[in-house]
Order: sequence, then C-alpha cells, then structure tokens
Amino acid sequence: MTSGAFARYERTLAGLDRRGRRRELASGDGVDFTSNDYLALADSPRLKAAIVAAIDRGVPVGAGGSRLLRGNHPEHEALEAEAAEFFGAGRALFFGSGYAANVALFSTLPQRDDIIVHDALIHASAHEGIAASKAPAVAVPHNDADAFAEAIRKWRAAGGRGRPWIAVESLYSMDGDRAPLAELAAIAERHDGFLVIDEAHATGVFGPGLSATLEGRDNILALHTCGKALGVSGALLGVNAVLCDYLVNRARGFIYSTAPSPLIAAAVREALRILADEPHRRAAFDELRAFANEALAARLGFKGSGTQILPVMIGDNARAVKIAARLRSEGFDIRAIRPPTVPEGTARLRIAITLNVDRSAITEMLERLEIAMAEEQP
Repeated sequence: MTSGAFARYERTLAGLDRRGRRRELASGDGVDFTSNDYLALADSPRLKAAIVAAIDRGVPVGAGGSRLLRGNHPEHEALEAEAAEFFGAGRALFFGSGYAANVALFSTLPQRDDIIVHDALIHASAHEGIAASKAPAVAVPHNDADAFAEAIRKWRAAGGRGRPWIAVESLYSMDGDRAPLAELAAIAERHDGFLVIDEAHATGVFGPGLSATLEGRDNILALHTCGKALGVSGALLGVNAVLCDYLVNRARGFIYSTAPSPLIAAAVREALRILADEPHRRAAFDELRAFANEALAARLGFKGSGTQILPVMIGDNARAVKIAARLRSEGFDIRAIRPPTVPEGTARLRIAITLNVDRSAITEMLERLEIAMAEEQP
C-alpha cells in the first residue's frame, strides 16, 4: 500500500496536534491522582485471592462463547443474583464494560414512539447508544431538572405518545457534581417514564450508590460499573425483570458478544463482599475526600466539587497538557482532559482522589500544582 493511502489520517492527526487535542498513551507512573480505583481495590489481596480460589475450583479464564450459547457460567449467574440483592434491584445483568452496557441499553429499550431526554454532559457511551436508538433524543442543560420536565411537556404537546426516558449520571465524571436524582425520579413518575442512572463514579464510594433509595422501582434503571471503585471490570445493570429479559433477547451487543470472563465475575463478587465487610475503607475515603476538597480551596482558590473528582479548570488545551506533563515529571500522575471529552474552552486537570494516596501526597501535589500553574503560561 502506498504512503498516500494514509495521508487523510495524517492530516487529521496533524490537525489534532495544532489544536492541542492529539492523544497519546502514557503509562501509569507516579503517585495516582488519575485512576478511578477510588477504594484501592484493584491491587487488593482479597481480589487476588478470590481469583486464585476461583481457578482452584475450576472456574475457566474464558467463557468460550456468548451468554446465549455456551458462555453462560454459574459465576455470571451468582454475580447477578448477589448484585441484585446488594443494590436492591429487581434483576441484574452483567456486561463486559459500562460502555457496552450503555450502548445496549439505549439502543434496545427506548422504542420508536418514546423520547430520550438526556443531560448535555452525559457520558460518551450513552451518546453512542442514543445514536443507535429508534427513539428521538433531546439534550437539556446540565443538572437542570426543570429543563427535563419542559422537554417532556413539549414532546407531549407535539403529539408524543410513548414514554420518556430520562438519562443522567449520578456523579459526573469530569465535573464531580451530582444529579438531582429525587427531582428527576419525580418527573419520570409524573410522566409515566423511565429514569436511567449511570452510577459509574458513585458505586462503592457511596455504598450501593447515590440511587440507593430509588433502585428497585420498576421505572429505575441503574448502571453500576465494576472497573472503578470495585477495582475489577465490567458493568452490572440493575433493572426490572421484564426489561432484563428483553435485553437478553434483543440487545445485539449482549447477544453477539463473548461473555465476560467467569474469573472476572468471581472477582466482582468478592468486591461486593469487600464493600459489605470493610466499611472502614469508605470511612477513610470520606475523610480523605473532605481533606482534598478543603486543601484545594485553601491553596488554589478552586471550589471543590465535594466529591472525589476535582476538576482544575485551565481553559487552554496546550497549557493544560504542559502542566499535566510537568506534574508527571515530578512524580504525580495527573492527566489533562480536553475537548471533545469536555466542552470547548474548558480543558482541565482532572484530579481523582483514591485510597492510593494520603494527606501528605495531596498536600505536596497541590504545592507543585500551584507552582506549575504560575510558571506554565499559554
């Protein structure tokens, strides 16, 4: 193949370079201020022991096929039963990732005469599923409950006859703020609709999640990813039994994908047990999170989000990259988040607090960050 065949791709990459938006893979070196391993379970001895024990009792590494063929394993079914009880859901369905679960959910469940009303800042995986849905969709301003209600009202007034699907994250991954779940649940109930809550960054950190008082209602769907505070991978969708069976029969991403590793299912089962058995992890995390929010405000003047995700707004793409690179060179693993992941003009450092750090590491990181922000100008 001639080099000219790659010219259009090279032009795109060059354009990303000019705008400070080209991405590169970087190893996770330095003190962890970037992962989603909030409760420090990813390297925990209990998860390692659970994998070893599963191997010893004959659990295979691979599933060997989709869940509807030979890939359905007792570990998958045990995990789903235990997860449904843990989260208070009618049923739980295990997917290979949160991305796969969101795509399957939104591309399958909303019907042609329904409408999907979603927060403007909802995750890219939800956007992918919505784009593949039969139902029309409308974005509303971030965390504006009244805007959700107004969008549904307008749809009904224009002849909408199906059911509205309200789609939000309980805790937003780039801003660290929370959705008004109680208000949104009331709107969904009032309009005979469904509320889809992506709990990715709240599961485990807030016990069963921020939707704990809502999950189990027939019109609530809660997505709990397993690769963040649970320390493993995959995702569990808490859902009504009828909708669960519908997904098994109609969700192409579920039907035509090899099932997740049964060993991973065994590890997630253990992660749920750890959450129940070791409340001191959450207590320590709550204290560390509060300290980090207060320290950020005191040293840099940024109002903390109140959660474990602390965005430090930079604005300029290139400056955000330079500051992040400088901090990594000084031993602190912090990454720059740029458009299109976040809106234009809001490039930022996304500082994640996990139990992989302590107060002294947070204090030293903020000291270095203050200096870097002063010296690294656009």
